[in-house]
Amino acid sequence: MRRTKEQAEQTRCAILVAAEALFLEKGVAHTSLEHIARHAGVTRGAVYWHFENKAHLFHELLSQVRLPPEQLAERLSACAERDPLLALRELCIEAIENLACNPQKQRIFTILLRRCEFTDELREAELRHAAFIAQFIALCEQQFDLPGVRPRLQPGMSPRLAARTLHALIIGLLHDWLRDPTLFDPLSDTAPMIDACFRGLVRDWQQA
Repeated sequence: MRRTKEQAEQTRCAILVAAEALFLEKGVAHTSLEHIARHAGVTRGAVYWHFENKAHLFHELLSQVRLPPEQLAERLSACAERDPLLALRELCIEAIENLACNPQKQRIFTILLRRCEFTDELREAELRHAAFIAQFIALCEQQFDLPGVRPRLQPGMSPRLAARTLHALIIGLLHDWLRDPTLFDPLSDTAPMIDACFRGLVRDWQQA
């Protein structure tokens, strides 16, 4: 039984590896489950055994490189004795720095941001991705809406706008760096850019 489970997991991993390679090469919309099965050296039935459809497979691929909302919430709440925005700042910096150090993350985020067209076939994956983004923005908004933080926001800046501004910056930096890695150095330039954003959002922002 254990050997069977190990073989099943090996097959699942082989399918994900094949999907990653083909999505990156051909784009998600132009890659079929038949293509993935052939590339992985398995039957199409084996693909359907592990994944309901291409949308499910794509979602599982993305899940390999991003924290679940529950872990994001835990990370953001672990700052009881300091400025609660510091945890948010560190999370943003870590996301971009980790991308620079992790080739698999680079490949998968390239697929998501540059090689994916959300067709009808991928409607389920699109909805799941949109839900993840909404959860992340909501977590950021909660941080900006804390009693000790909201009064510090710049005039006219609501917690909702602050959260969306920060998310837009992160996505923009990820997209631009994947398009052209020479635009900035993720390991040395990310922190100053994130701090500049926080200074625009928070009146008394002072990064230690």
